[in-house]
Amino acid sequence: MSRSCLAVILAAGDSTRMKSSMSKVLHPIAGRPMISHVMAAVASTGVSDAALVVGRDAEGVAKAGAVDGISVQSFLQTERRGTGHAVLAAKDAIARGYDDILVAYGDVPLVTSQPFAAARKKLAEGADVVVIGFHTDKPAGYGRLLVEGGELIAIREEKDASDEERKITWCNSGLMAIDGRKALEFLEKISNNNAKGEYYLTDLVEIARAAGGRVVAVDAPETEVAGCNNRAELAVLEKLWQERRRHELMVSGVSMIAPETVFLSYDTQIGQDSLIEPNVVFGPGVTIESGVVIHAFSHIEGAHVHAGATVGPFARLRPGADLAPGSKVGNFCEVKNATIGEGAKVNHLTYIGDASVGAHSNIGAGTITCNYDGVNKHETRIGANAFVGSNSSLVAPVSIGDGAYVASGSVITEDVPAEALAFGRARQEVKPERAKVIRERALAFKAAKKQAK
Repeated sequence: MSRSCLAVILAAGDSTRMKSSMSKVLHPIAGRPMISHVMAAVASTGVSDAALVVGRDAEGVAKAGAVDGISVQSFLQTERRGTGHAVLAAKDAIARGYDDILVAYGDVPLVTSQPFAAARKKLAEGADVVVIGFHTDKPAGYGRLLVEGGELIAIREEKDASDEERKITWCNSGLMAIDGRKALEFLEKISNNNAKGEYYLTDLVEIARAAGGRVVAVDAPETEVAGCNNRAELAVLEKLWQERRRHELMVSGVSMIAPETVFLSYDTQIGQDSLIEPNVVFGPGVTIESGVVIHAFSHIEGAHVHAGATVGPFARLRPGADLAPGSKVGNFCEVKNATIGEGAKVNHLTYIGDASVGAHSNIGAGTITCNYDGVNKHETRIGANAFVGSNSSLVAPVSIGDGAYVASGSVITEDVPAEALAFGRARQEVKPERAKVIRERALAFKAAKKQAK
């Protein structure tokens, strides 16, 4: 929109009901602080500036509230005297002069840009105040929106509502948009003449109407405007976020056998025709390209899996893992800060860390890259078409050349040239009848111990 806009985000709550030493708005949904979700939503409405009203953990909240493309300024609310008082903590920002003012809350992480865009559209059409409401079949406890002739005439709190008004199912979400040219005038008229002695933002409805202004309401889905007050509600919001994102991915062409068991992060990207089996967890920073299969019970974070690759079951990809097209990381394998080349296979019980594996190489079961010397990490480089036998230890820094073979059970401490065969183990010896002697001696020792008791 061509209209200038300031978003005022209220994020100064004390987290009392969360029973937490951390600000409520810093608690994560899908691996991202709640406040970050809200900021992303308002940023996508064309907001140019944002005012964060902060309290405890002010520095952390400000950091989590930073978003590319908009200027964010923090304002400290030292007292808690109601929502109207909280908005006025950002008075200096509001006074700069904007066409539109949006008011949002840092603990409403499922909100999208649509309700804000709808509210701004009403401001552009001449409304002075726009309240964002929601319909619910459980309205108890919420303020009801009273509408006549297409205008909002009041927000009636339940304790003050008549029996008929309590039947209304359109409720106040707390989110609001205000004509920026009149915002300070309206806000400064809010009084604390009520039982709690607090300044209520909802009073703007009557204040604007008394000044001859037009007040309207727009609708939002109930789930989008759900707030969070305690850990139980946090879990509900997480569930709702996951359901929404899973649905978006499946509609876009991703298959999930048991979607309710797949957990995504806020930035998880999965390409068309990929298959996600049950009980897969995605941490932040994951990109899955098209045609990938993620088998059951895998955990992926900070990784890039290219087209046609296969992961799992029971695999772990840690940050920096990069799987090329057609590669495979199989069961009980872990990859960290390593590239697995095109068509390469890391099939069983293997750790590949701080390494590169060339195209079409095969890493045998039980192989590990020994990348840590107790102080520093070191790199292992494995060329294309190499074969590393099972139960091998590659002590970094070390290189395995193209087409080289490493014999099973080897400990490799020196570079292996291309096309070479490397043994890093003691020569096998066979002692005839020695097993019988060892077994008889062990049995005699066991019998002696038993007799001694």
